[in-house]
Amino acid sequence: MMQPRRSPRNPFLLALISLHLQFLSGLAENNPSDPKSENKDANDHASRGSSTGLKILIVFLGLVSVIAFCVFLFKLWQRKKREEQHARLLKLFEDDDELEVELGMRD
Repeated sequence: MMQPRRSPRNPFLLALISLHLQFLSGLAENNPSDPKSENKDANDHASRGSSTGLKILIVFLGLVSVIAFCVFLFKLWQRKKREEQHARLLKLFEDDDELEVELGMRD
């Protein structure tokens, strides 16, 4: 017997799906309700297509900028972590004169 598929429980994923569906429903609102609106729709069709393309472009650029910002933050975090590890390594191998004098290894 096949188990029913579970719905995603991630709130970020649900919000993203909701926004995507709202965007698609906005694209699908091309139902003329009366004959008078057919002429108006024919004139507005070109401007509607360009505004839809503009919306898609804005969403795409926003997504690219968010991804670029996340990559930048990740690289910054990696560099900071690498510098901390390097400082720890240097501290581990630095010559400690006081310790050698106390242990009688050096005068």
